[in-house]
Amino acid sequence: MVDTLTELCSKLAGFMFILGTIQQLFPGVLHNRIEHLWRRLANFFYPYVHITIDEYSNNKTNEVYTKIKAYLGTKSLNKDAKYLKAEKFKKSKSLAVSLDDGEEVIDEFHDVKLKWNSYKETFTDNSSRGRSQLPIEKKCYTLTFNKKHQDMVTGQYLKHVMEEGKAIEFKNKKQKIYSNDNEDWYWYGKGMWRHINFEHPATFDTLAMDPKQKEEIIDDLIAFSKGKDYYAKVGKAWKRGYLLYGPPGTGKSTMIAAIANFLNYDIYDLELTSVKNNSGLKKLLMETTSKSIIVIEDIDCSIDLTGKRKKKKKKETTNAEEEEDSDTSEEKESENEESGKLTLSGLLNFIDGIWSACGQERIIIFTTNHVDKLDPALIRRGRMDMHIEMSYCRYEAFKVLAKNYLGIETHPLFQEIEGLIEEVEVSPCDVAENLMPKNASGSPEICLDNLIQVLNKAKKKASLNSQKSKKLSTKLVKTCGRLKRLFE
Repeated sequence: MVDTLTELCSKLAGFMFILGTIQQLFPGVLHNRIEHLWRRLANFFYPYVHITIDEYSNNKTNEVYTKIKAYLGTKSLNKDAKYLKAEKFKKSKSLAVSLDDGEEVIDEFHDVKLKWNSYKETFTDNSSRGRSQLPIEKKCYTLTFNKKHQDMVTGQYLKHVMEEGKAIEFKNKKQKIYSNDNEDWYWYGKGMWRHINFEHPATFDTLAMDPKQKEEIIDDLIAFSKGKDYYAKVGKAWKRGYLLYGPPGTGKSTMIAAIANFLNYDIYDLELTSVKNNSGLKKLLMETTSKSIIVIEDIDCSIDLTGKRKKKKKKETTNAEEEEDSDTSEEKESENEESGKLTLSGLLNFIDGIWSACGQERIIIFTTNHVDKLDPALIRRGRMDMHIEMSYCRYEAFKVLAKNYLGIETHPLFQEIEGLIEEVEVSPCDVAENLMPKNASGSPEICLDNLIQVLNKAKKKASLNSQKSKKLSTKLVKTCGRLKRLFE
Protein backbone atom coordinates (compact mmCIF):
# COMPACT_ATOMS: atom_id res chain seq x y z
CA MET A 1 0.00 0.00 0.00
CA VAL A 2 2.84 2.33 0.94
CA ASP A 3 4.70 1.43 -2.25
CA THR A 4 1.58 2.13 -4.36
CA LEU A 5 1.09 5.58 -2.81
CA THR A 6 4.77 6.36 -3.26
CA GLU A 7 4.60 5.40 -6.93
CA LEU A 8 1.43 7.49 -7.46
CA CYS A 9 2.97 10.56 -5.83
CA SER A 10 6.12 10.10 -7.89
CA LYS A 11 4.10 9.97 -11.15
CA LEU A 12 2.01 13.00 -10.11
CA ALA A 13 5.15 14.95 -9.31
CA GLY A 14 6.57 14.01 -12.68
CA PHE A 15 3.37 15.09 -14.44
CA MET A 16 3.42 18.45 -12.62
CA PHE A 17 7.10 18.88 -13.57
CA ILE A 18 6.26 18.26 -17.21
CA LEU A 19 3.32 20.73 -17.07
CA GLY A 20 5.56 23.35 -15.46
CA THR A 21 8.24 22.82 -18.10
CA ILE A 22 5.66 23.16 -20.95
CA GLN A 23 4.19 26.30 -19.38
CA GLN A 24 7.68 27.83 -19.18
CA LEU A 25 8.39 26.99 -22.80
CA PHE A 26 4.91 28.04 -24.03
CA PRO A 27 3.63 30.62 -21.49
CA GLY A 28 -0.16 31.09 -21.48
CA VAL A 29 -0.83 28.52 -24.21
CA LEU A 30 -1.52 25.59 -21.90
CA HIS A 31 -3.52 27.70 -19.45
CA ASN A 32 -5.75 29.07 -22.22
CA ARG A 33 -6.21 25.61 -23.70
CA ILE A 34 -7.26 24.12 -20.39
CA GLU A 35 -9.61 27.04 -19.71
CA HIS A 36 -11.17 26.61 -23.15
CA LEU A 37 -11.68 22.88 -22.64
CA TRP A 38 -13.20 23.48 -19.19
CA ARG A 39 -15.59 26.10 -20.60
CA ARG A 40 -16.75 23.74 -23.33
CA LEU A 41 -17.25 20.98 -20.79
CA ALA A 42 -19.27 23.33 -18.52
CA ASN A 43 -21.40 24.52 -21.43
CA PHE A 44 -22.12 20.94 -22.43
CA PHE A 45 -23.47 19.99 -19.01
CA TYR A 46 -25.02 23.43 -18.12
CA PRO A 47 -25.86 25.49 -21.26
CA TYR A 48 -27.68 28.32 -19.44
CA VAL A 49 -26.96 32.02 -19.04
CA HIS A 50 -28.03 34.22 -16.10
CA ILE A 51 -28.64 38.00 -16.30
CA THR A 52 -29.08 39.78 -12.98
CA ILE A 53 -30.82 43.16 -12.62
CA ASP A 54 -30.33 44.86 -9.22
CA GLU A 55 -32.87 47.22 -7.66
CA TYR A 56 -30.22 49.93 -7.20
CA SER A 57 -27.34 50.99 -9.41
CA ASN A 58 -24.75 53.53 -8.24
CA ASN A 59 -26.90 54.28 -5.16
CA LYS A 60 -29.85 55.21 -7.38
CA THR A 61 -33.02 53.36 -8.27
CA ASN A 62 -32.37 51.24 -11.33
CA GLU A 63 -34.95 52.22 -13.98
CA VAL A 64 -34.45 48.87 -15.71
CA TYR A 65 -35.49 47.08 -12.50
CA THR A 66 -38.68 49.15 -12.08
CA LYS A 67 -39.76 48.54 -15.69
CA ILE A 68 -39.10 44.78 -15.38
CA LYS A 69 -41.08 44.80 -12.14
CA ALA A 70 -44.07 46.39 -13.90
CA TYR A 71 -43.79 43.93 -16.80
CA LEU A 72 -43.59 40.83 -14.60
CA GLY A 73 -46.52 42.08 -12.53
CA THR A 74 -48.83 41.56 -15.52
CA LYS A 75 -47.20 38.28 -16.56
CA SER A 76 -47.40 36.76 -13.09
CA LEU A 77 -51.20 37.13 -13.05
CA ASN A 78 -51.51 34.82 -16.05
CA LYS A 79 -48.81 32.30 -15.11
CA ASP A 80 -48.16 29.75 -12.40
CA ALA A 81 -46.71 32.11 -9.77
CA LYS A 82 -48.46 31.56 -6.45
CA TYR A 83 -46.82 34.20 -4.26
CA LEU A 84 -47.36 37.81 -5.34
CA LYS A 85 -47.12 41.24 -3.73
CA ALA A 86 -49.54 44.16 -4.12
CA GLU A 87 -48.22 47.68 -3.47
CA LYS A 88 -49.62 51.20 -3.78
CA PHE A 89 -47.23 53.93 -4.84
CA LYS A 90 -47.75 57.69 -4.60
CA LYS A 91 -47.46 58.23 -8.35
CA SER A 92 -49.68 55.29 -9.27
CA LYS A 93 -53.47 55.34 -9.57
CA SER A 94 -53.83 51.57 -9.14
CA LEU A 95 -52.28 48.72 -7.18
CA ALA A 96 -48.99 47.38 -8.53
CA VAL A 97 -48.69 43.58 -8.49
CA SER A 98 -45.21 42.01 -8.52
CA LEU A 99 -43.45 38.73 -7.76
CA ASP A 100 -42.79 37.95 -4.13
CA ASP A 101 -39.24 37.19 -3.03
CA GLY A 102 -38.09 33.73 -4.08
CA GLU A 103 -40.92 33.32 -6.61
CA GLU A 104 -40.42 32.59 -10.31
CA VAL A 105 -42.43 32.95 -13.50
CA ILE A 106 -41.96 31.51 -16.98
CA ASP A 107 -42.30 33.90 -19.90
CA GLU A 108 -42.44 33.02 -23.59
CA PHE A 109 -41.12 35.12 -26.45
CA HIS A 110 -40.84 33.97 -30.08
CA ASP A 111 -41.53 30.39 -28.95
CA VAL A 112 -38.60 30.56 -26.52
CA LYS A 113 -39.20 29.99 -22.80
CA LEU A 114 -37.37 32.24 -20.35
CA LYS A 115 -37.40 32.05 -16.57
CA TRP A 116 -37.53 35.03 -14.22
CA ASN A 117 -36.66 34.72 -10.52
CA SER A 118 -37.12 37.28 -7.77
CA TYR A 119 -34.45 37.31 -5.05
CA LYS A 120 -33.81 39.19 -1.85
CA GLU A 121 -30.54 39.02 0.06
CA THR A 122 -29.98 40.43 3.55
CA PHE A 123 -26.49 41.29 4.73
CA THR A 124 -24.77 43.56 7.25
CA ASP A 125 -23.02 46.76 6.27
CA ASN A 126 -19.54 46.36 7.78
CA SER A 127 -18.47 49.79 6.58
CA SER A 128 -20.33 51.56 9.41
CA ARG A 129 -17.59 51.65 12.03
CA GLY A 130 -18.57 52.46 15.56
CA ARG A 131 -22.26 52.56 14.67
CA SER A 132 -25.02 50.04 14.96
CA GLN A 133 -24.81 47.72 11.98
CA LEU A 134 -28.27 47.62 10.41
CA PRO A 135 -29.21 44.85 8.00
CA ILE A 136 -29.29 45.84 4.34
CA GLU A 137 -31.66 44.30 1.82
CA LYS A 138 -30.63 43.75 -1.79
CA LYS A 139 -33.38 42.90 -4.26
CA CYS A 140 -32.85 41.70 -7.80
CA TYR A 141 -34.36 39.81 -10.70
CA THR A 142 -32.53 37.03 -12.51
CA LEU A 143 -33.29 36.02 -16.09
CA THR A 144 -32.26 32.49 -17.08
CA PHE A 145 -32.22 31.19 -20.67
CA ASN A 146 -30.37 28.82 -22.98
CA LYS A 147 -27.14 30.23 -24.32
CA LYS A 148 -28.14 29.60 -27.95
CA HIS A 149 -30.84 32.30 -27.57
CA GLN A 150 -28.50 34.94 -26.16
CA ASP A 151 -28.55 37.20 -29.24
CA MET A 152 -32.34 37.13 -29.36
CA VAL A 153 -32.66 37.87 -25.63
CA THR A 154 -30.19 40.76 -25.53
CA GLY A 155 -31.24 42.19 -28.88
CA GLN A 156 -35.03 41.79 -28.89
CA TYR A 157 -36.52 40.35 -25.72
CA LEU A 158 -35.07 42.78 -23.19
CA LYS A 159 -36.02 45.70 -25.43
CA HIS A 160 -39.56 44.30 -25.58
CA VAL A 161 -39.68 43.98 -21.78
CA MET A 162 -38.49 47.57 -21.31
CA GLU A 163 -41.05 49.00 -23.74
CA GLU A 164 -43.92 47.00 -22.24
CA GLY A 165 -42.88 47.93 -18.70
CA LYS A 166 -42.67 51.60 -19.63
CA ALA A 167 -46.14 51.48 -21.19
CA ILE A 168 -47.57 49.80 -18.06
CA GLU A 169 -45.97 52.42 -15.79
CA PHE A 170 -47.37 55.21 -17.96
CA LYS A 171 -50.85 53.66 -17.91
CA ASN A 172 -50.88 53.34 -14.13
CA LYS A 173 -49.31 56.67 -13.25
CA LYS A 174 -51.20 59.52 -11.62
CA GLN A 175 -51.51 62.63 -13.73
CA LYS A 176 -49.94 65.83 -12.42
CA ILE A 177 -50.54 69.49 -13.12
CA TYR A 178 -47.49 71.74 -12.73
CA SER A 179 -47.10 75.48 -12.28
CA ASN A 180 -43.84 77.39 -12.67
CA ASP A 181 -42.49 78.62 -9.35
CA ASN A 182 -40.34 81.61 -8.54
CA GLU A 183 -37.14 81.31 -10.56
CA ASP A 184 -35.04 81.96 -7.44
CA TRP A 185 -35.96 78.51 -6.11
CA TYR A 186 -34.03 76.97 -9.01
CA TRP A 187 -30.73 77.93 -7.42
CA TYR A 188 -31.69 76.16 -4.19
CA GLY A 189 -32.05 72.85 -6.02
CA LYS A 190 -35.84 72.78 -5.68
CA GLY A 191 -36.61 72.96 -9.38
CA MET A 192 -38.75 75.46 -11.22
CA TRP A 193 -42.08 73.60 -11.16
CA ARG A 194 -44.51 72.73 -8.37
CA HIS A 195 -47.21 70.10 -8.87
CA ILE A 196 -50.37 68.57 -7.47
CA ASN A 197 -52.47 65.62 -8.64
CA PHE A 198 -54.60 66.35 -11.69
CA GLU A 199 -58.13 65.00 -11.18
CA HIS A 200 -60.27 66.94 -13.65
CA PRO A 201 -63.21 64.76 -14.81
CA ALA A 202 -63.55 66.26 -18.33
CA THR A 203 -63.56 63.85 -21.29
CA PHE A 204 -64.43 64.17 -24.96
CA ASP A 205 -67.70 62.37 -24.22
CA THR A 206 -68.77 65.18 -21.88
CA LEU A 207 -67.29 68.01 -23.97
CA ALA A 208 -69.99 70.22 -25.52
CA MET A 209 -69.00 70.95 -29.10
CA ASP A 210 -69.76 69.96 -32.68
CA PRO A 211 -69.35 66.15 -33.05
CA LYS A 212 -67.50 66.42 -36.39
CA GLN A 213 -65.02 68.91 -34.97
CA LYS A 214 -64.58 66.74 -31.91
CA GLU A 215 -63.88 63.69 -34.08
CA GLU A 216 -61.24 65.61 -36.07
CA ILE A 217 -59.42 66.56 -32.86
CA ILE A 218 -59.50 62.98 -31.53
CA ASP A 219 -58.14 61.59 -34.82
CA ASP A 220 -55.36 64.18 -34.78
CA LEU A 221 -54.39 63.31 -31.19
CA ILE A 222 -54.32 59.58 -31.97
CA ALA A 223 -52.15 60.16 -35.04
CA PHE A 224 -49.78 62.31 -32.98
CA SER A 225 -49.45 59.80 -30.12
CA LYS A 226 -48.61 57.02 -32.61
CA GLY A 227 -46.38 59.16 -34.81
CA LYS A 228 -42.93 58.53 -33.32
CA ASP A 229 -41.55 56.78 -36.40
CA TYR A 230 -43.24 59.23 -38.78
CA TYR A 231 -41.81 62.31 -37.06
CA ALA A 232 -38.36 60.70 -37.08
CA LYS A 233 -38.70 59.90 -40.79
CA VAL A 234 -39.58 63.47 -41.79
CA GLY A 235 -36.90 64.92 -39.50
CA LYS A 236 -39.26 66.84 -37.24
CA ALA A 237 -39.36 67.09 -33.45
CA TRP A 238 -42.15 64.94 -31.96
CA LYS A 239 -44.40 67.78 -30.78
CA ARG A 240 -47.61 69.47 -31.86
CA GLY A 241 -49.21 72.86 -31.26
CA TYR A 242 -52.89 73.67 -30.75
CA LEU A 243 -54.45 77.14 -30.70
CA LEU A 244 -57.80 77.31 -28.88
CA TYR A 245 -59.64 80.56 -29.58
CA GLY A 246 -63.15 81.86 -29.04
CA PRO A 247 -65.33 83.94 -26.69
CA PRO A 248 -65.16 83.45 -22.90
CA GLY A 249 -67.06 80.47 -21.51
CA THR A 250 -66.80 78.33 -24.65
CA GLY A 251 -64.84 75.52 -22.98
CA LYS A 252 -61.18 76.16 -23.80
CA SER A 253 -59.90 75.04 -20.39
CA THR A 254 -62.25 72.05 -20.44
CA MET A 255 -60.83 71.09 -23.84
CA ILE A 256 -57.31 71.07 -22.36
CA ALA A 257 -58.44 68.80 -19.52
CA ALA A 258 -60.17 66.46 -21.99
CA ILE A 259 -56.99 66.22 -24.11
CA ALA A 260 -54.88 65.48 -21.02
CA ASN A 261 -57.26 62.76 -19.85
CA PHE A 262 -57.51 61.25 -23.34
CA LEU A 263 -53.72 60.92 -23.69
CA ASN A 264 -52.97 60.48 -19.96
CA TYR A 265 -50.45 63.35 -20.18
CA ASP A 266 -49.28 65.67 -17.40
CA ILE A 267 -50.02 69.40 -17.72
CA TYR A 268 -47.48 72.21 -17.32
CA ASP A 269 -49.42 75.47 -16.80
CA LEU A 270 -46.87 78.09 -17.83
CA GLU A 271 -47.39 81.58 -16.35
CA LEU A 272 -45.30 83.91 -18.54
CA THR A 273 -45.51 86.82 -16.10
CA SER A 274 -43.39 84.80 -13.65
CA VAL A 275 -40.62 84.29 -16.22
CA LYS A 276 -37.86 86.88 -16.00
CA ASN A 277 -36.10 86.37 -19.32
CA ASN A 278 -35.48 84.03 -22.26
CA SER A 279 -32.94 82.04 -20.27
CA GLY A 280 -35.52 81.35 -17.55
CA LEU A 281 -37.99 80.16 -20.19
CA LYS A 282 -35.38 77.75 -21.54
CA LYS A 283 -34.74 76.33 -18.06
CA LEU A 284 -38.46 75.72 -17.61
CA LEU A 285 -38.59 73.82 -20.89
CA MET A 286 -35.61 71.65 -19.88
CA GLU A 287 -37.42 70.59 -16.69
CA THR A 288 -40.57 69.42 -18.44
CA THR A 289 -41.02 65.72 -19.18
CA SER A 290 -42.06 63.86 -22.28
CA LYS A 291 -45.72 62.88 -22.71
CA SER A 292 -46.87 66.24 -21.39
CA ILE A 293 -48.92 69.30 -22.36
CA ILE A 294 -47.46 72.80 -21.99
CA VAL A 295 -50.28 75.32 -21.64
CA ILE A 296 -50.21 79.12 -21.91
CA GLU A 297 -53.74 80.41 -21.25
CA ASP A 298 -54.92 83.84 -22.40
CA ILE A 299 -51.63 84.43 -24.17
CA ASP A 300 -52.84 87.78 -25.49
CA CYS A 301 -53.08 89.00 -21.87
CA SER A 302 -49.91 87.36 -20.48
CA ILE A 303 -47.24 89.95 -21.30
CA ASP A 304 -46.66 92.61 -23.92
CA LEU A 305 -44.98 90.44 -26.53
CA THR A 306 -47.82 88.86 -28.45
CA GLY A 307 -49.38 91.89 -30.09
CA LYS A 308 -48.75 92.57 -33.76
CA ARG A 309 -45.60 94.54 -34.36
CA LYS A 310 -47.40 97.61 -35.65
CA LYS A 311 -45.65 100.55 -37.11
CA LYS A 312 -46.00 103.72 -35.11
CA LYS A 313 -47.82 106.40 -37.05
CA LYS A 314 -48.43 110.02 -36.29
CA LYS A 315 -51.17 112.12 -37.73
CA GLU A 316 -48.84 114.26 -39.81
CA THR A 317 -45.53 112.60 -40.75
CA THR A 318 -43.41 112.52 -43.84
CA ASN A 319 -42.33 109.29 -45.50
CA ALA A 320 -38.94 109.61 -43.84
CA GLU A 321 -40.53 109.97 -40.42
CA GLU A 322 -42.72 106.89 -41.04
CA GLU A 323 -39.60 104.95 -42.01
CA GLU A 324 -37.87 106.02 -38.82
CA ASP A 325 -40.87 104.94 -36.72
CA SER A 326 -40.82 101.54 -38.43
CA ASP A 327 -37.19 101.05 -37.51
CA THR A 328 -38.00 102.01 -33.92
CA SER A 329 -40.71 99.33 -33.64
CA GLU A 330 -38.43 96.67 -35.13
CA GLU A 331 -35.65 97.59 -32.71
CA LYS A 332 -37.98 97.19 -29.70
CA GLU A 333 -37.40 93.42 -29.70
CA SER A 334 -33.60 93.79 -29.62
CA GLU A 335 -33.88 96.37 -26.84
CA ASN A 336 -35.84 93.86 -24.73
CA GLU A 337 -33.17 91.24 -25.36
CA GLU A 338 -30.41 93.60 -24.28
CA SER A 339 -32.31 94.52 -21.12
CA GLY A 340 -32.68 90.83 -20.21
CA LYS A 341 -36.46 90.64 -20.61
CA LEU A 342 -38.63 87.90 -22.03
CA THR A 343 -39.10 88.55 -25.74
CA LEU A 344 -41.26 87.30 -28.58
CA SER A 345 -38.14 85.80 -30.13
CA GLY A 346 -37.49 83.83 -26.93
CA LEU A 347 -41.06 82.52 -26.91
CA LEU A 348 -40.85 81.49 -30.57
CA ASN A 349 -37.62 79.59 -29.88
CA PHE A 350 -39.33 77.97 -26.90
CA ILE A 351 -42.08 76.64 -29.20
CA ASP A 352 -40.11 75.35 -32.16
CA GLY A 353 -36.44 76.29 -31.77
CA ILE A 354 -33.56 73.85 -31.32
CA TRP A 355 -34.18 73.55 -27.58
CA SER A 356 -37.82 72.58 -28.17
CA ALA A 357 -36.57 69.15 -29.30
CA CYS A 358 -34.93 68.32 -25.94
CA GLY A 359 -37.90 66.06 -25.09
CA GLN A 360 -40.34 63.88 -27.00
CA GLU A 361 -44.11 63.63 -27.35
CA ARG A 362 -45.06 67.10 -26.18
CA ILE A 363 -48.13 69.19 -26.96
CA ILE A 364 -48.11 72.99 -26.71
CA ILE A 365 -51.48 74.74 -26.31
CA PHE A 366 -52.26 78.45 -26.47
CA THR A 367 -55.68 79.87 -25.56
CA THR A 368 -57.00 83.31 -26.37
CA ASN A 369 -60.28 85.22 -26.54
CA HIS A 370 -58.95 87.52 -29.27
CA VAL A 371 -57.02 85.66 -31.94
CA ASP A 372 -56.67 88.86 -34.03
CA LYS A 373 -54.40 90.35 -31.34
CA LEU A 374 -51.76 87.64 -31.71
CA ASP A 375 -48.64 88.08 -33.80
CA PRO A 376 -48.96 85.98 -37.00
CA ALA A 377 -45.46 84.57 -36.41
CA LEU A 378 -46.65 83.11 -33.12
CA ILE A 379 -49.59 81.13 -34.50
CA ARG A 380 -48.41 80.09 -37.96
CA ARG A 381 -48.57 76.43 -38.99
CA GLY A 382 -45.60 74.57 -37.63
CA ARG A 383 -45.92 76.36 -34.32
CA MET A 384 -49.66 76.17 -33.77
CA ASP A 385 -50.39 73.28 -36.15
CA MET A 386 -54.13 73.08 -35.50
CA HIS A 387 -56.39 76.09 -34.91
CA ILE A 388 -59.52 75.09 -32.99
CA GLU A 389 -62.38 77.55 -32.76
CA MET A 390 -64.40 77.20 -29.56
CA SER A 391 -67.63 78.86 -30.63
CA TYR A 392 -71.05 79.55 -29.11
CA CYS A 393 -73.30 76.68 -28.11
CA ARG A 394 -75.32 75.06 -30.88
CA TYR A 395 -77.94 72.32 -30.82
CA GLU A 396 -75.53 69.32 -30.98
CA ALA A 397 -73.48 70.75 -28.13
CA PHE A 398 -76.68 71.44 -26.17
CA LYS A 399 -77.69 67.76 -26.41
CA VAL A 400 -74.36 66.76 -24.85
CA LEU A 401 -74.94 69.19 -21.98
CA ALA A 402 -78.52 67.95 -21.49
CA LYS A 403 -77.22 64.41 -21.21
CA ASN A 404 -74.47 65.45 -18.79
CA TYR A 405 -76.59 67.60 -16.47
CA LEU A 406 -80.08 66.12 -16.78
CA GLY A 407 -79.40 62.57 -17.91
CA ILE A 408 -81.80 62.85 -20.88
CA GLU A 409 -81.17 62.43 -24.61
CA THR A 410 -84.54 63.63 -25.89
CA HIS A 411 -87.48 65.72 -24.66
CA PRO A 412 -90.53 67.49 -26.20
CA LEU A 413 -88.96 70.89 -25.39
CA PHE A 414 -85.83 70.08 -27.42
CA GLN A 415 -87.54 71.20 -30.65
CA GLU A 416 -88.25 74.68 -29.32
CA ILE A 417 -84.71 74.94 -27.92
CA GLU A 418 -83.21 73.90 -31.26
CA GLY A 419 -84.94 76.79 -33.05
CA LEU A 420 -83.82 79.34 -30.47
CA ILE A 421 -80.24 78.21 -29.83
CA GLU A 422 -79.31 78.37 -33.51
CA GLU A 423 -80.36 82.04 -33.65
CA VAL A 424 -78.68 83.48 -30.55
CA GLU A 425 -75.10 83.67 -29.31
CA VAL A 426 -74.93 81.94 -25.94
CA SER A 427 -71.88 80.20 -24.51
CA PRO A 428 -71.88 76.55 -23.39
CA CYS A 429 -71.05 77.84 -19.90
CA ASP A 430 -74.32 79.83 -19.76
CA VAL A 431 -76.34 76.91 -21.11
CA ALA A 432 -74.82 74.54 -18.54
CA GLU A 433 -75.62 76.96 -15.71
CA ASN A 434 -79.30 76.98 -16.65
CA LEU A 435 -79.45 73.21 -17.07
CA MET A 436 -78.00 72.54 -13.65
CA PRO A 437 -80.80 71.70 -11.15
CA LYS A 438 -80.94 74.33 -8.41
CA ASN A 439 -82.27 71.85 -5.84
CA ALA A 440 -83.04 68.18 -5.37
CA SER A 441 -86.58 68.58 -6.70
CA GLY A 442 -85.48 70.31 -9.92
CA SER A 443 -86.98 68.33 -12.78
CA PRO A 444 -85.70 68.36 -16.41
CA GLU A 445 -88.84 70.29 -17.45
CA ILE A 446 -88.06 73.13 -15.03
CA CYS A 447 -84.41 73.35 -16.16
CA LEU A 448 -85.30 73.27 -19.86
CA ASP A 449 -88.00 75.90 -19.35
CA ASN A 450 -85.46 78.16 -17.59
CA LEU A 451 -83.13 77.78 -20.55
CA ILE A 452 -85.94 78.65 -23.01
CA GLN A 453 -86.64 81.86 -21.08
CA VAL A 454 -82.96 82.81 -21.18
CA LEU A 455 -82.76 82.10 -24.91
CA ASN A 456 -85.88 84.20 -25.59
CA LYS A 457 -84.40 87.12 -23.65
CA ALA A 458 -81.16 86.79 -25.60
CA LYS A 459 -83.14 86.73 -28.86
CA LYS A 460 -85.06 89.90 -27.97
CA LYS A 461 -81.86 91.65 -26.91
CA ALA A 462 -80.17 90.68 -30.17
CA SER A 463 -83.22 91.91 -32.11
CA LEU A 464 -83.17 95.28 -30.31
CA ASN A 465 -79.44 95.66 -30.91
CA SER A 466 -80.00 94.87 -34.57
CA GLN A 467 -82.72 97.50 -34.85
CA LYS A 468 -80.53 100.09 -33.13
CA SER A 469 -77.71 99.28 -35.51
CA LYS A 470 -79.99 99.68 -38.52
CA LYS A 471 -81.29 103.05 -37.25
CA LEU A 472 -77.75 104.24 -36.59
CA SER A 473 -76.66 103.10 -40.01
CA THR A 474 -79.61 104.91 -41.63
CA LYS A 475 -78.75 108.12 -39.75
CA LEU A 476 -75.12 107.88 -40.85
CA VAL A 477 -76.16 107.44 -44.48
CA LYS A 478 -78.47 110.45 -44.31
CA THR A 479 -75.80 112.57 -42.59
CA CYS A 480 -73.23 111.64 -45.22
CA GLY A 481 -75.73 112.57 -47.97
CA ARG A 482 -76.38 115.97 -46.42
CA LEU A 483 -72.66 116.69 -46.05
CA LYS A 484 -72.09 115.69 -49.64
CA ARG A 485 -74.82 118.03 -50.91
CA LEU A 486 -73.51 120.80 -48.68
CA PHE A 487 -69.99 120.66 -50.11
CA GLU A 488 -71.31 120.39 -53.66
